[in-house]
Amino acid sequence: MTVFLVFVGLILLLLTGMPIFAALGLTATIILLIFEGSISSIGDTVFSHLNKDLLATIPLFVLMAQIMIRAKVIDDLYDFANTVVGHVKGGLGVATVMACTIFAAISGSSVATALSVGSSALPQMKRFGYRERDALGVIAAGGTLGILIPPSGPMILYAIVSEVSIGALFLAGIIPGLLLALVFSIFCVIQATVRDELDSPKRASILHIMKATKGSIWALLAPPVVMGGIYFGIFTASEAAAVGVLYALFVAVVIYRNFGIRDLVQCSYQTMRTSMLVFMIIAGASMFGHAITIIRLPVGITEAVASMGLGPLGFIVCVMVLIFVMGMFLESIAIILITTPILLPTMFQLGIDPIWYGILLMVNLELAMITPPVGMNLFVIKGITDEPLSEVVRGAAPFVLLMLVGLMVLVAVPSLATWLPHQAGFGR
Repeated sequence: MTVFLVFVGLILLLLTGMPIFAALGLTATIILLIFEGSISSIGDTVFSHLNKDLLATIPLFVLMAQIMIRAKVIDDLYDFANTVVGHVKGGLGVATVMACTIFAAISGSSVATALSVGSSALPQMKRFGYRERDALGVIAAGGTLGILIPPSGPMILYAIVSEVSIGALFLAGIIPGLLLALVFSIFCVIQATVRDELDSPKRASILHIMKATKGSIWALLAPPVVMGGIYFGIFTASEAAAVGVLYALFVAVVIYRNFGIRDLVQCSYQTMRTSMLVFMIIAGASMFGHAITIIRLPVGITEAVASMGLGPLGFIVCVMVLIFVMGMFLESIAIILITTPILLPTMFQLGIDPIWYGILLMVNLELAMITPPVGMNLFVIKGITDEPLSEVVRGAAPFVLLMLVGLMVLVAVPSLATWLPHQAGFGR
């Protein structure tokens, strides 16, 4: 009964439009006042959660993305992808997925990926005969890769709340992210081949491909620079974020030469706003986690699961269904911060790998971005088209099914997520 009241109370507060950090903090305050009669422990709790070196990755990765976006790197990325595969049936859809995949490894944001790639891709796709519904669906789904392919903001939040290695989590997202991008691309080709109603650009010459590669090489090198350093143990995740910022500045100032002091000030301002919002949410989440620990809510869930006889697989399936439903109504950050503190003790009790669960969670959060009624990417894509929201939803529907299949495959084959971190020496 306590679990139900806490969940319902918190969700009702969020549905009123109250900011996430305020809803979490208010819920925690009420719980502590009722069960302890005091909120004196909140100060130490918040400080201990914010006093972590890993938090430096958040503003650094945000700043890296802001610099690359402001330097208009995405135009060259889409031109490269379109040049390489645009000539095949459905090639523009594949190019869009490719551009989303690469930009996701730079921006770390699903919304930024969908909006940036969509602005370049949509006019081209319409020009060569794509139904606008299908084009919008590809862009909305491709944008969700920003959650799964590192560096990812939701991954960093999950790592902080769960206290797992962010480097291991980043590496764990690479293979599932690339496989999902491959599935999206194959679907685009099959869809175009079955309909046989698309014009395709002419096959690019070798010279044109080399020119497009040369124009985008600095953007293409950004993910290997950041992730390669983590994989080979050259630097930590926090250091990788700093290297990423320096690399982005080098590309914007020296290579593209379209980035000045005013741009840096604007990027820094946006980074500060985004980071402060995230830190306030983390503070609220730390209060909420402390409060539910005080009332032994995680222990109660663990005992309830044990009494039901659910094994690790049954527990994971139930949790995935719960998060899928929550994703239809709540933002990704809220889902991470509400569920993780409650579920972690039970997962440890059942021997569930938190890295594997983290990747399952990220895929489920990707689904939340394109499932109505509050799928964020659906609204973002609606902003770049005159089509009604229902058309965006219908275009994204096939990709929801593909992602559900991908989620089931990851549940059945955990090594898809855990193999690469183990190869890099994490979890041994």
